[in-house]
Parts: sequence; C-alpha cells; structure tokens
Amino acid sequence: MSAKATAVLERDDAALRTQIEDMFSDYVHCIDDDRIEEWPDYFIADAFYQIISQESYEAGHSIGVMHCDGKGMMQDRVKAMRQANIYEPHRYTHVIERPRLRRKPSGEMSARTNFIVTRTMQNGDMETFAAGKYLDMIDVSGETPKFQQRLVILDSRRIDILLVFPL
Repeated sequence: MSAKATAVLERDDAALRTQIEDMFSDYVHCIDDDRIEEWPDYFIADAFYQIISQESYEAGHSIGVMHCDGKGMMQDRVKAMRQANIYEPHRYTHVIERPRLRRKPSGEMSARTNFIVTRTMQNGDMETFAAGKYLDMIDVSGETPKFQQRLVILDSRRIDILLVFPL
C-alpha cells in the first residue's frame, strides 16, 4: 500500500475515532442532563444493552441488573421511568476515559471504556454510585456510529436499588 493510501486510511480512522468519541460523550450527557428519551437513539434497532456485575459477567450469567433486547425494550424502559416508576429524584454525572477502540474483521468497532458515575440526591448528598467498564460493539456502517451491544460491567456486586436510569 502506498504512503498516500496509508495516510488516507489513517485520516479516515481518525475521523471515525472522533465520531465514536463524540457519540460516547453525547450518550452520557443525554443521561446526565435528563434527556433520557434520547437514550435509545444511540442504538441500532436490534441492539443489546445490559448492566451486570463483574462477578456475574465472569461467571457467564446471562441476566443482569438491567437488560434490554432491542431498541423497543429501551423505549419501554424510558416510558416506565417517566410514567410508572416512583423514585427519589436524583442526577448522575458520568466521567469516562477515552475509549480503547479496535476494528473487527467484520468492519464494526469494539471498545472498552472505564467509567465512574456520581449520584447527587435532591437534598444535595453526593456519592460514587457506580464504577466499571463499558464493553461495546459499535456499528459504523451508517452515517453515524451506533451501539450494537453495550455491556455495562460494574466493579461491585453491591448495586443500589435506586438504579433506575441506564448508565
């Protein structure tokens, strides 16, 4: 491959990296800013989303704390949060690292990104709510990247019962 062709490929990869990193930032901002109705838009139609403890993940358990098979289940979750669930108002703030991206032979991208989420309650109490890693498969075939799969793997098996919003 010529040097010029290699440079074009690298430039294309840099642009794709920027798009993916922007998607990750926009994703956490929509949750942190209580624009949760936008959350399913970051996924393809038949995407998979799961929050699971590291312990359960390593043991190969298939059921997590939150589990959505497809965008429809995500939209139902949002509707339940807004209309049916009763919980004390609170806010999240995500801090995420730069994702480690790898291109798969099939063309999609995989990513690992560590995160910490703080939670602030209505009375002002603040705590570290969750920490762990995202393991993602990202569809890059369309105009904008979207999640095919997002596994949220929590470091602790102690999970607060107030886990209402996705992470």
